[in-house]
Amino acid sequence: MFLCPCFCGLTCLAFGMGRVFGFADPNGPMVYKGIYHLFYQYNPKGADWGNIVWAHSTSPDLINWTPHPPAIYPSQTAGDINGCWSGSTTFLPGGSPAILYTGIDPQNRQVQNLAVPKTPSDPLLIEWVKLPKNPLMAPTLENKINSSSFRDPTTAWKGPDGLWRVIIGSKIHRRGLAILYKSKDFVNWILSEHPLHFAEGTGMWECPDFFPVSNRGGLDTSAVGTGIKHVLKLSLDDTKHDYYTIGTYNVVKDIYVPNEGSVDNDTGLRYDYGKFYASKTFYDSDKKRRILWGWINESLPQPEYVKQGWSGLQAIPRSIWLDKSGKQLMQWPISEIETLRENQVNLPNKVLHGGSVFEIAPVTAAQADVEISFEGLEVDKAEVMDPSWTNPQLLCSRKDSSVKGGLGPFGLQVLASKDLKEYTAVFFRIFKGQNKKHVVLMCSDQSRSSLNEKPDKTTYGAFLEVDPVLEKLSLRSLIDHSIVESFGGEGKVCITARVYPTLAIGEKAHLYAFNHGSGSVKISRLSAWSMKKAKIN
Repeated sequence: MFLCPCFCGLTCLAFGMGRVFGFADPNGPMVYKGIYHLFYQYNPKGADWGNIVWAHSTSPDLINWTPHPPAIYPSQTAGDINGCWSGSTTFLPGGSPAILYTGIDPQNRQVQNLAVPKTPSDPLLIEWVKLPKNPLMAPTLENKINSSSFRDPTTAWKGPDGLWRVIIGSKIHRRGLAILYKSKDFVNWILSEHPLHFAEGTGMWECPDFFPVSNRGGLDTSAVGTGIKHVLKLSLDDTKHDYYTIGTYNVVKDIYVPNEGSVDNDTGLRYDYGKFYASKTFYDSDKKRRILWGWINESLPQPEYVKQGWSGLQAIPRSIWLDKSGKQLMQWPISEIETLRENQVNLPNKVLHGGSVFEIAPVTAAQADVEISFEGLEVDKAEVMDPSWTNPQLLCSRKDSSVKGGLGPFGLQVLASKDLKEYTAVFFRIFKGQNKKHVVLMCSDQSRSSLNEKPDKTTYGAFLEVDPVLEKLSLRSLIDHSIVESFGGEGKVCITARVYPTLAIGEKAHLYAFNHGSGSVKISRLSAWSMKKAKIN
Protein backbone atom coordinates (compact mmCIF):
# COMPACT_ATOMS: atom_id res chain seq x y z
CA MET A 1 0.00 0.00 0.00
CA PHE A 2 1.18 3.49 -0.76
CA LEU A 3 -0.23 6.95 -1.21
CA CYS A 4 -1.94 7.36 -4.53
CA PRO A 5 0.22 8.50 -7.42
CA CYS A 6 -1.51 10.45 -10.15
CA PHE A 7 -3.10 7.95 -12.45
CA CYS A 8 -5.39 9.30 -15.12
CA GLY A 9 -9.16 9.30 -14.99
CA LEU A 10 -11.23 8.31 -11.97
CA THR A 11 -8.43 6.56 -10.16
CA CYS A 12 -6.47 9.80 -9.98
CA LEU A 13 -9.27 11.37 -7.96
CA ALA A 14 -10.33 8.58 -5.64
CA PHE A 15 -8.08 9.63 -2.78
CA GLY A 16 -8.94 13.28 -2.34
CA MET A 17 -9.94 12.93 1.31
CA GLY A 18 -6.53 11.80 2.51
CA ARG A 19 -6.91 8.06 2.14
CA VAL A 20 -3.94 5.75 2.20
CA PHE A 21 -3.91 3.61 -0.92
CA GLY A 22 -2.89 0.00 -1.22
CA PHE A 23 -3.47 -3.68 -1.29
CA ALA A 24 -4.35 -4.88 2.20
CA ASP A 25 -4.38 -4.61 5.98
CA PRO A 26 -3.44 -1.58 8.09
CA ASN A 27 -0.67 -2.52 10.53
CA GLY A 28 0.71 -0.97 13.67
CA PRO A 29 -0.94 2.48 13.61
CA MET A 30 0.29 4.79 16.35
CA VAL A 31 1.15 8.35 17.35
CA TYR A 32 4.80 9.00 18.27
CA LYS A 33 6.33 12.34 19.22
CA GLY A 34 3.29 14.12 17.77
CA ILE A 35 3.44 12.29 14.42
CA TYR A 36 0.86 9.72 13.30
CA HIS A 37 2.22 6.57 11.67
CA LEU A 38 0.46 4.00 9.54
CA PHE A 39 2.14 0.83 8.31
CA TYR A 40 0.28 -1.30 5.80
CA GLN A 41 0.59 -4.44 3.70
CA TYR A 42 1.91 -3.54 0.29
CA ASN A 43 3.18 -5.31 -2.81
CA PRO A 44 5.73 -2.97 -4.45
CA LYS A 45 5.69 -5.08 -7.61
CA GLY A 46 2.01 -5.08 -8.45
CA ALA A 47 -1.62 -4.59 -7.46
CA ASP A 48 -2.13 -8.18 -6.33
CA TRP A 49 -1.09 -10.39 -3.44
CA GLY A 50 2.63 -11.22 -3.19
CA ASN A 51 6.02 -9.72 -2.27
CA ILE A 52 4.46 -8.28 0.87
CA VAL A 53 6.31 -5.60 2.83
CA TRP A 54 5.36 -3.08 5.51
CA ALA A 55 4.87 0.22 3.70
CA HIS A 56 5.03 3.30 5.91
CA SER A 57 3.40 6.74 5.82
CA THR A 58 3.28 9.56 8.37
CA SER A 59 0.95 12.46 9.02
CA PRO A 60 0.66 15.40 11.39
CA ASP A 61 -3.13 15.16 11.43
CA LEU A 62 -4.32 11.78 10.03
CA ILE A 63 -5.42 13.57 6.85
CA ASN A 64 -2.32 14.80 4.98
CA TRP A 65 0.23 12.04 4.42
CA THR A 66 3.88 11.58 3.51
CA PRO A 67 5.06 8.18 2.21
CA HIS A 68 8.41 6.72 3.31
CA PRO A 69 10.48 3.70 2.26
CA PRO A 70 9.12 0.35 3.50
CA ALA A 71 9.78 -0.10 7.22
CA ILE A 72 9.96 -3.90 7.18
CA TYR A 73 10.72 -6.20 4.27
CA PRO A 74 11.92 -9.82 3.97
CA SER A 75 15.55 -10.05 5.06
CA GLN A 76 15.93 -12.64 7.85
CA THR A 77 16.32 -16.24 6.76
CA ALA A 78 14.87 -17.72 9.93
CA GLY A 79 12.12 -15.19 10.51
CA ASP A 80 10.62 -13.60 7.41
CA ILE A 81 12.48 -14.52 4.25
CA ASN A 82 9.22 -15.44 2.49
CA GLY A 83 7.12 -12.48 3.58
CA CYS A 84 6.33 -9.88 6.23
CA TRP A 85 2.67 -10.07 7.13
CA SER A 86 0.42 -8.20 9.56
CA GLY A 87 1.16 -7.20 13.13
CA SER A 88 0.94 -4.37 15.64
CA THR A 89 2.95 -1.79 17.57
CA THR A 90 3.32 -1.61 21.35
CA PHE A 91 4.97 1.10 23.45
CA LEU A 92 7.61 -0.29 25.78
CA PRO A 93 8.68 1.24 29.12
CA GLY A 94 10.43 4.50 28.29
CA GLY A 95 8.06 5.23 25.42
CA SER A 96 9.85 3.55 22.51
CA PRO A 97 7.66 1.56 20.08
CA ALA A 98 8.17 -2.08 19.13
CA ILE A 99 6.59 -4.01 16.27
CA LEU A 100 5.48 -7.62 16.56
CA TYR A 101 4.67 -9.04 13.13
CA THR A 102 4.12 -12.32 11.33
CA GLY A 103 6.91 -13.56 9.08
CA ILE A 104 6.99 -16.50 6.72
CA ASP A 105 10.04 -18.70 7.33
CA PRO A 106 11.92 -20.97 4.87
CA GLN A 107 9.46 -23.82 5.57
CA ASN A 108 6.55 -21.41 4.84
CA ARG A 109 5.52 -21.56 8.48
CA GLN A 110 3.91 -18.49 10.02
CA VAL A 111 6.12 -17.20 12.86
CA GLN A 112 6.22 -14.08 15.03
CA ASN A 113 9.05 -11.56 14.94
CA LEU A 114 10.14 -8.35 16.67
CA ALA A 115 11.48 -5.12 15.16
CA VAL A 116 12.46 -1.89 16.94
CA PRO A 117 13.45 1.60 15.73
CA LYS A 118 17.08 2.04 14.77
CA THR A 119 16.94 5.64 16.01
CA PRO A 120 14.17 6.15 18.60
CA SER A 121 14.89 9.88 18.68
CA ASP A 122 13.73 10.17 15.05
CA PRO A 123 10.02 11.12 15.15
CA LEU A 124 9.59 9.72 11.61
CA LEU A 125 10.98 6.28 12.59
CA ILE A 126 12.39 5.75 9.11
CA GLU A 127 14.63 2.77 9.90
CA TRP A 128 13.75 -0.40 11.83
CA VAL A 129 15.99 -3.25 12.95
CA LYS A 130 15.01 -6.84 13.61
CA LEU A 131 16.07 -8.93 16.56
CA PRO A 132 18.74 -11.48 15.60
CA LYS A 133 16.85 -13.94 17.80
CA ASN A 134 13.78 -13.92 15.52
CA PRO A 135 11.42 -15.71 15.38
CA LEU A 136 10.25 -15.29 18.96
CA MET A 137 7.13 -17.44 18.62
CA ALA A 138 6.80 -20.39 16.27
CA PRO A 139 4.58 -23.45 15.72
CA THR A 140 6.07 -26.77 16.81
CA LEU A 141 4.94 -30.35 17.13
CA GLU A 142 4.88 -29.87 20.89
CA ASN A 143 2.62 -26.82 20.99
CA LYS A 144 0.33 -28.25 18.27
CA ILE A 145 -0.13 -24.84 16.64
CA ASN A 146 -1.27 -24.89 13.00
CA SER A 147 1.75 -23.56 11.10
CA SER A 148 -0.39 -22.20 8.25
CA SER A 149 -2.87 -20.50 10.61
CA PHE A 150 -0.80 -18.57 13.15
CA ARG A 151 -0.66 -14.87 12.38
CA ASP A 152 -1.36 -11.21 13.11
CA PRO A 153 -0.18 -10.48 16.69
CA THR A 154 -2.11 -7.74 18.48
CA THR A 155 -0.87 -4.72 20.38
CA ALA A 156 0.46 -6.22 23.61
CA TRP A 157 -0.80 -5.23 27.06
CA LYS A 158 0.52 -5.53 30.60
CA GLY A 159 -1.34 -7.39 33.29
CA PRO A 160 -1.39 -6.50 37.01
CA ASP A 161 1.42 -9.06 37.47
CA GLY A 162 3.71 -7.00 35.23
CA LEU A 163 3.80 -9.57 32.43
CA TRP A 164 3.22 -8.64 28.82
CA ARG A 165 0.45 -10.42 26.96
CA VAL A 166 -0.30 -10.72 23.26
CA ILE A 167 -2.81 -12.75 21.26
CA ILE A 168 -2.33 -14.28 17.83
CA GLY A 169 -5.06 -15.47 15.48
CA SER A 170 -5.32 -19.17 14.70
CA LYS A 171 -7.65 -22.13 14.25
CA ILE A 172 -7.93 -25.85 14.88
CA HIS A 173 -10.25 -27.35 12.27
CA ARG A 174 -13.30 -25.02 12.46
CA ARG A 175 -12.54 -23.66 15.95
CA GLY A 176 -11.28 -20.06 15.86
CA LEU A 177 -8.59 -19.28 18.44
CA ALA A 178 -7.02 -16.24 20.08
CA ILE A 179 -3.76 -17.87 21.18
CA LEU A 180 -2.23 -16.16 24.22
CA TYR A 181 1.49 -15.63 24.94
CA LYS A 182 3.15 -13.99 27.98
CA SER A 183 6.55 -12.38 28.48
CA LYS A 184 8.60 -10.59 31.14
CA ASP A 185 10.86 -8.76 28.72
CA PHE A 186 9.01 -8.64 25.37
CA VAL A 187 11.61 -10.97 23.88
CA ASN A 188 11.13 -14.36 25.53
CA TRP A 189 7.52 -15.43 25.10
CA ILE A 190 5.77 -18.39 26.75
CA LEU A 191 2.63 -20.00 25.34
CA SER A 192 -0.28 -19.86 27.79
CA GLU A 193 -2.00 -23.08 28.79
CA HIS A 194 -5.24 -21.88 27.23
CA PRO A 195 -6.32 -19.32 24.60
CA LEU A 196 -7.76 -15.99 25.65
CA HIS A 197 -10.94 -16.99 23.82
CA PHE A 198 -12.21 -19.41 21.18
CA ALA A 199 -15.43 -20.14 19.31
CA GLU A 200 -16.56 -23.22 17.43
CA GLY A 201 -17.47 -23.13 13.75
CA THR A 202 -15.94 -19.73 13.03
CA GLY A 203 -12.83 -20.75 11.08
CA MET A 204 -9.59 -18.80 10.97
CA TRP A 205 -9.38 -15.67 13.12
CA GLU A 206 -7.33 -13.09 11.22
CA CYS A 207 -6.17 -9.71 12.52
CA PRO A 208 -7.54 -10.06 16.07
CA ASP A 209 -7.77 -6.87 18.11
CA PHE A 210 -8.29 -6.76 21.89
CA PHE A 211 -8.71 -3.51 23.80
CA PRO A 212 -10.58 -1.82 26.69
CA VAL A 213 -13.47 0.60 26.14
CA SER A 214 -15.67 2.92 28.14
CA ASN A 215 -18.25 5.56 27.33
CA ARG A 216 -15.94 8.26 28.68
CA GLY A 217 -13.37 8.19 25.88
CA GLY A 218 -10.37 6.20 24.71
CA LEU A 219 -8.25 4.00 26.96
CA ASP A 220 -4.69 2.72 26.88
CA THR A 221 -4.58 -0.94 25.84
CA SER A 222 -3.46 -2.06 29.33
CA ALA A 223 -6.28 -0.24 31.16
CA VAL A 224 -8.53 -2.24 33.51
CA GLY A 225 -10.91 -1.24 36.27
CA THR A 226 -14.46 -0.27 37.20
CA GLY A 227 -16.68 0.73 34.28
CA ILE A 228 -14.29 -0.71 31.71
CA LYS A 229 -15.36 -3.40 29.27
CA HIS A 230 -13.23 -5.15 26.66
CA VAL A 231 -13.71 -5.65 22.93
CA LEU A 232 -12.48 -8.66 20.99
CA LYS A 233 -12.56 -7.99 17.26
CA LEU A 234 -11.95 -10.77 14.76
CA SER A 235 -11.56 -10.78 10.98
CA LEU A 236 -13.13 -13.98 9.70
CA ASP A 237 -11.15 -15.45 6.83
CA ASP A 238 -14.21 -17.43 5.66
CA THR A 239 -16.52 -14.46 5.14
CA LYS A 240 -14.07 -11.51 4.95
CA HIS A 241 -16.10 -9.72 7.61
CA ASP A 242 -14.92 -8.06 10.83
CA TYR A 243 -17.12 -8.77 13.83
CA TYR A 244 -16.74 -7.96 17.49
CA THR A 245 -18.07 -8.81 20.91
CA ILE A 246 -18.10 -6.74 24.09
CA GLY A 247 -17.36 -8.58 27.30
CA THR A 248 -15.35 -9.01 30.47
CA TYR A 249 -11.64 -9.73 30.71
CA ASN A 250 -10.65 -11.78 33.78
CA VAL A 251 -7.12 -10.48 34.42
CA VAL A 252 -6.33 -13.30 36.86
CA LYS A 253 -7.42 -16.23 34.70
CA ASP A 254 -6.58 -14.52 31.39
CA ILE A 255 -9.97 -15.39 29.93
CA TYR A 256 -12.30 -13.18 27.93
CA VAL A 257 -16.06 -13.79 28.27
CA PRO A 258 -18.50 -12.01 25.91
CA ASN A 259 -21.52 -10.37 27.49
CA GLU A 260 -24.73 -12.33 27.55
CA GLY A 261 -26.44 -11.68 24.25
CA SER A 262 -23.19 -10.66 22.52
CA VAL A 263 -23.18 -13.00 19.52
CA ASP A 264 -19.86 -14.79 19.08
CA ASN A 265 -19.89 -15.37 15.31
CA ASP A 266 -20.38 -13.64 11.98
CA THR A 267 -24.05 -12.90 12.67
CA GLY A 268 -23.04 -10.63 15.55
CA LEU A 269 -22.04 -6.99 15.67
CA ARG A 270 -19.80 -5.63 12.95
CA TYR A 271 -17.79 -2.43 12.72
CA ASP A 272 -19.06 -2.01 9.20
CA TYR A 273 -21.66 -3.94 7.21
CA GLY A 274 -20.11 -3.19 3.82
CA LYS A 275 -16.59 -3.46 2.40
CA PHE A 276 -14.37 -3.19 5.48
CA TYR A 277 -11.86 -5.78 6.64
CA ALA A 278 -8.64 -6.50 8.56
CA SER A 279 -9.20 -3.49 10.82
CA LYS A 280 -6.89 -2.28 13.55
CA THR A 281 -7.30 0.20 16.40
CA PHE A 282 -4.76 2.22 18.35
CA TYR A 283 -4.88 4.47 21.39
CA ASP A 284 -4.20 8.08 20.47
CA SER A 285 -2.49 9.19 23.69
CA ASP A 286 -2.23 12.79 22.43
CA LYS A 287 -6.00 13.23 22.15
CA LYS A 288 -7.17 10.49 24.56
CA ARG A 289 -9.20 8.59 21.98
CA ARG A 290 -9.18 5.17 20.31
CA ILE A 291 -9.00 5.27 16.53
CA LEU A 292 -10.10 2.57 14.12
CA TRP A 293 -8.50 1.93 10.74
CA GLY A 294 -10.05 -0.45 8.21
CA TRP A 295 -9.23 -1.71 4.74
CA ILE A 296 -11.72 -1.14 1.91
CA ASN A 297 -11.14 -3.99 -0.50
CA GLU A 298 -11.99 -4.04 -4.18
CA SER A 299 -15.36 -4.47 -5.89
CA LEU A 300 -13.74 -5.02 -9.28
CA PRO A 301 -12.72 -8.56 -10.28
CA GLN A 302 -9.02 -9.37 -9.95
CA PRO A 303 -8.06 -9.00 -13.64
CA GLU A 304 -9.68 -5.54 -13.71
CA TYR A 305 -7.94 -4.08 -10.67
CA VAL A 306 -4.62 -5.54 -11.75
CA LYS A 307 -5.13 -3.86 -15.13
CA GLN A 308 -5.86 -0.49 -13.49
CA GLY A 309 -2.67 -0.81 -11.46
CA TRP A 310 -3.94 -0.39 -7.89
CA SER A 311 -6.33 -1.99 -5.43
CA GLY A 312 -7.63 -1.25 -1.98
CA LEU A 313 -7.68 1.83 0.24
CA GLN A 314 -7.94 2.61 3.91
CA ALA A 315 -11.22 3.94 5.24
CA ILE A 316 -11.30 7.37 6.86
CA PRO A 317 -10.03 6.88 10.46
CA ARG A 318 -12.87 6.64 12.99
CA SER A 319 -13.08 7.45 16.67
CA ILE A 320 -14.75 4.62 18.59
CA TRP A 321 -16.20 4.42 22.08
CA LEU A 322 -18.70 2.39 24.08
CA ASP A 323 -22.35 3.33 23.67
CA LYS A 324 -24.08 4.39 26.87
CA SER A 325 -26.12 1.16 26.69
CA GLY A 326 -22.90 -0.85 26.98
CA LYS A 327 -24.16 -3.17 24.25
CA GLN A 328 -22.31 -1.86 21.20
CA LEU A 329 -19.62 0.51 19.95
CA MET A 330 -20.18 3.93 18.45
CA GLN A 331 -18.09 5.15 15.51
CA TRP A 332 -17.59 8.55 13.94
CA PRO A 333 -15.14 10.00 11.41
CA ILE A 334 -12.27 11.72 13.17
CA SER A 335 -12.89 15.44 13.63
CA GLU A 336 -9.84 16.30 11.52
CA ILE A 337 -11.73 15.33 8.36
CA GLU A 338 -13.83 18.47 8.84
CA THR A 339 -10.81 20.61 7.97
CA LEU A 340 -11.39 19.59 4.35
CA ARG A 341 -14.91 20.98 4.31
CA GLU A 342 -15.74 24.02 2.17
CA ASN A 343 -18.72 25.71 0.49
CA GLN A 344 -21.29 24.65 3.07
CA VAL A 345 -24.90 24.27 1.99
CA ASN A 346 -27.68 24.35 4.62
CA LEU A 347 -31.29 23.64 3.78
CA PRO A 348 -34.19 24.65 6.04
CA ASN A 349 -36.79 22.23 7.34
CA LYS A 350 -38.41 20.47 4.45
CA VAL A 351 -41.15 17.86 4.21
CA LEU A 352 -40.42 15.05 1.78
CA HIS A 353 -43.73 13.76 0.55
CA GLY A 354 -44.02 10.27 -0.86
CA GLY A 355 -42.40 9.95 -4.27
CA SER A 356 -40.36 13.16 -4.04
CA VAL A 357 -36.73 13.73 -5.01
CA PHE A 358 -34.71 16.93 -4.83
CA GLU A 359 -31.12 17.81 -5.61
CA ILE A 360 -28.73 19.00 -2.90
CA ALA A 361 -26.74 21.74 -4.63
CA PRO A 362 -24.39 23.45 -5.18
CA VAL A 363 -22.08 20.76 -3.81
CA THR A 364 -19.15 19.00 -5.46
CA ALA A 365 -21.09 15.75 -5.34
CA ALA A 366 -18.17 13.48 -6.28
CA GLN A 367 -16.39 14.46 -3.08
CA ALA A 368 -18.71 15.60 -0.32
CA ASP A 369 -19.70 15.30 3.34
CA VAL A 370 -23.45 15.19 3.95
CA GLU A 371 -25.38 15.16 7.23
CA ILE A 372 -29.14 14.75 7.19
CA SER A 373 -31.69 14.14 9.96
CA PHE A 374 -35.30 13.02 9.68
CA GLU A 375 -38.18 13.44 12.13
CA GLY A 376 -41.94 13.85 12.02
CA LEU A 377 -42.27 10.42 10.48
CA GLU A 378 -45.74 9.08 9.70
CA VAL A 379 -45.09 5.89 11.65
CA ASP A 380 -48.66 4.67 11.12
CA LYS A 381 -47.68 4.13 7.46
CA ALA A 382 -44.94 1.64 8.39
CA GLU A 383 -45.24 -1.85 6.93
CA VAL A 384 -45.70 -4.82 9.24
CA MET A 385 -42.45 -6.67 9.90
CA ASP A 386 -42.55 -10.31 8.87
CA PRO A 387 -40.92 -12.37 11.68
CA SER A 388 -38.94 -14.28 9.04
CA TRP A 389 -37.11 -11.09 7.98
CA THR A 390 -34.11 -11.68 10.20
CA ASN A 391 -31.33 -11.08 7.65
CA PRO A 392 -30.99 -7.31 7.10
CA GLN A 393 -28.71 -7.60 4.07
CA LEU A 394 -31.13 -9.95 2.32
CA LEU A 395 -34.03 -7.70 3.27
CA CYS A 396 -32.27 -4.65 1.81
CA SER A 397 -31.67 -6.59 -1.39
CA ARG A 398 -35.29 -7.68 -1.69
CA LYS A 399 -36.61 -4.24 -0.77
CA ASP A 400 -34.04 -2.06 -2.51
CA SER A 401 -34.41 1.66 -3.07
CA SER A 402 -36.72 1.17 -6.06
CA VAL A 403 -39.27 -0.85 -4.07
CA LYS A 404 -41.90 1.56 -2.73
CA GLY A 405 -42.97 0.99 0.84
CA GLY A 406 -45.05 2.57 3.56
CA LEU A 407 -42.46 4.47 5.57
CA GLY A 408 -39.44 4.41 3.31
CA PRO A 409 -37.24 3.98 1.51
CA PHE A 410 -35.98 7.53 2.22
CA GLY A 411 -32.46 8.90 2.35
CA LEU A 412 -29.74 9.92 -0.10
CA GLN A 413 -28.92 9.07 -3.69
CA VAL A 414 -25.17 9.67 -4.03
CA LEU A 415 -22.78 9.47 -6.98
CA ALA A 416 -25.87 9.85 -9.13
CA SER A 417 -26.07 10.72 -12.80
CA LYS A 418 -28.47 13.51 -13.69
CA ASP A 419 -30.89 11.09 -15.35
CA LEU A 420 -30.58 8.67 -12.39
CA LYS A 421 -29.43 5.84 -14.61
CA GLU A 422 -26.62 5.49 -12.04
CA TYR A 423 -26.76 6.10 -8.30
CA THR A 424 -25.90 4.52 -4.97
CA ALA A 425 -28.78 4.82 -2.51
CA VAL A 426 -28.23 5.02 1.25
CA PHE A 427 -31.58 4.90 2.96
CA PHE A 428 -33.84 3.88 5.81
CA ARG A 429 -36.98 1.78 5.84
CA ILE A 430 -39.17 1.47 8.95
CA PHE A 431 -41.38 -1.46 9.91
CA LYS A 432 -43.90 -2.21 12.64
CA GLY A 433 -42.36 -4.92 14.73
CA GLN A 434 -43.68 -7.05 17.56
CA ASN A 435 -44.95 -5.42 20.76
CA LYS A 436 -45.71 -2.25 18.78
CA LYS A 437 -41.99 -1.49 18.53
CA HIS A 438 -40.63 -0.09 15.32
CA VAL A 439 -37.73 -1.68 13.46
CA VAL A 440 -35.35 0.58 11.52
CA LEU A 441 -33.50 -0.91 8.55
CA MET A 442 -30.50 0.92 7.09
CA CYS A 443 -29.38 -0.04 3.58
CA SER A 444 -26.63 0.81 1.10
CA ASP A 445 -27.98 -0.18 -2.31
CA GLN A 446 -25.32 -0.50 -5.01
CA SER A 447 -27.49 -2.36 -7.53
CA ARG A 448 -27.68 0.74 -9.79
CA SER A 449 -24.28 2.19 -8.93
CA SER A 450 -22.76 1.61 -12.37
CA LEU A 451 -23.67 0.73 -15.92
CA ASN A 452 -20.49 -1.33 -15.89
CA GLU A 453 -21.47 -4.92 -15.16
CA LYS A 454 -18.06 -6.01 -13.85
CA PRO A 455 -18.01 -4.52 -10.31
CA ASP A 456 -19.59 -6.33 -7.39
CA LYS A 457 -22.91 -4.59 -6.67
CA THR A 458 -23.92 -6.33 -3.48
CA THR A 459 -26.51 -4.45 -1.44
CA TYR A 460 -25.64 -4.12 2.26
CA GLY A 461 -27.84 -3.62 5.29
CA ALA A 462 -28.19 -3.66 9.06
CA PHE A 463 -30.84 -3.10 11.68
CA LEU A 464 -30.41 0.18 13.55
CA GLU A 465 -31.23 0.43 17.27
CA VAL A 466 -33.11 3.75 17.13
CA ASP A 467 -36.69 4.53 18.19
CA PRO A 468 -38.01 6.64 15.29
CA VAL A 469 -40.88 7.91 17.44
CA LEU A 470 -38.68 9.37 20.18
CA GLU A 471 -35.43 10.10 18.34
CA LYS A 472 -34.31 11.85 15.20
CA LEU A 473 -33.07 9.48 12.52
CA SER A 474 -29.69 10.71 11.33
CA LEU A 475 -27.45 9.80 8.41
CA ARG A 476 -23.97 11.01 7.49
CA SER A 477 -22.27 10.01 4.26
CA LEU A 478 -18.69 10.70 3.21
CA ILE A 479 -18.58 10.52 -0.58
CA ASP A 480 -15.19 10.14 -2.23
CA HIS A 481 -15.44 9.29 -5.96
CA SER A 482 -15.54 5.49 -5.64
CA ILE A 483 -16.25 5.19 -1.91
CA VAL A 484 -19.32 5.97 0.17
CA GLU A 485 -18.91 5.63 3.95
CA SER A 486 -22.24 6.04 5.74
CA PHE A 487 -23.01 6.40 9.45
CA GLY A 488 -26.54 5.89 10.75
CA GLY A 489 -27.93 6.81 14.16
CA GLU A 490 -24.92 9.01 15.07
CA GLY A 491 -22.58 6.10 14.40
CA LYS A 492 -24.48 3.06 15.63
CA VAL A 493 -24.37 1.46 12.16
CA CYS A 494 -21.71 2.02 9.50
CA ILE A 495 -21.82 0.79 5.90
CA THR A 496 -19.06 1.32 3.34
CA ALA A 497 -19.70 0.92 -0.38
CA ARG A 498 -17.11 0.68 -3.17
CA VAL A 499 -18.60 1.67 -6.52
CA TYR A 500 -17.37 2.49 -10.01
CA PRO A 501 -19.88 4.72 -11.85
CA THR A 502 -19.42 5.36 -15.54
CA LEU A 503 -21.64 8.46 -15.83
CA ALA A 504 -21.58 10.03 -12.34
CA ILE A 505 -17.92 11.03 -12.45
CA GLY A 506 -16.39 14.33 -11.39
CA GLU A 507 -18.60 17.29 -12.28
CA LYS A 508 -21.22 14.93 -13.71
CA ALA A 509 -21.95 13.48 -10.27
CA HIS A 510 -25.09 14.64 -8.46
CA LEU A 511 -26.48 14.32 -4.95
CA TYR A 512 -30.18 13.89 -4.13
CA ALA A 513 -32.46 13.40 -1.14
CA PHE A 514 -35.41 11.15 -1.85
CA ASN A 515 -38.50 9.50 -0.37
CA HIS A 516 -40.05 6.57 -2.21
CA GLY A 517 -42.48 5.65 0.56
CA SER A 518 -46.13 6.60 0.79
CA GLY A 519 -45.67 8.27 4.18
CA SER A 520 -44.11 11.71 4.46
CA VAL A 521 -40.86 12.44 6.32
CA LYS A 522 -39.56 15.76 7.55
CA ILE A 523 -35.94 16.77 7.06
CA SER A 524 -35.09 18.62 10.27
CA ARG A 525 -31.47 19.24 9.31
CA LEU A 526 -29.48 19.01 6.10
CA SER A 527 -25.92 20.28 5.83
CA ALA A 528 -23.56 19.42 2.99
CA TRP A 529 -20.01 20.39 2.19
CA SER A 530 -17.76 20.08 -0.80
CA MET A 531 -14.47 18.51 0.27
CA LYS A 532 -10.99 19.75 -0.58
CA LYS A 533 -8.23 17.38 -1.57
CA ALA A 534 -5.79 16.42 1.15
CA LYS A 535 -2.08 17.02 0.67
CA ILE A 536 0.26 14.24 -0.40
CA ASN A 537 3.88 15.20 0.17
